[in-house]
Amino acid sequence: MGNSLYEQDYHAWTMQQAELLRSRQLDCADLDNIAEEIESMGRSLKRELTSRLTVLLMRLLKWQHQPGFRGRSWRLTIRGQRLSLRQHLRDNPSLKSTSIRPYWTRTDEPRSRQNAKPALPPRRFPGLVRSPSTRP
Repeated sequence: MGNSLYEQDYHAWTMQQAELLRSRQLDCADLDNIAEEIESMGRSLKRELTSRLTVLLMRLLKWQHQPGFRGRSWRLTIRGQRLSLRQHLRDNPSLKSTSIRPYWTRTDEPRSRQNAKPALPPRRFPGLVRSPSTRP
């Protein structure tokens, strides 16, 4: 482990950097790590959007194609994800134009996940783009 405050005590580093930025002491600020952390925050927001969309899509697919299992839990999950997505996009409007690929289409996933068979075959979802007749 290095000797920098960034590597030893992240919280202390963040407080120190915030103070340096507020006092305009840019020559003393750790600009490279600050830039890295800001980029990381943006990636994290995009991951949250992808995760919430994936959960919502999976639950909607289950709702439409497994009607015998519909219940209060699924309904609450769908409503909760929709509300959270609305708030997340309200707080981060630039994410609306983001191209989101669901986790099962990513090429950076571990090979074990890429080779995993879906729980339900794709032929079970012929009308994926149409609106379900019974909405949660």
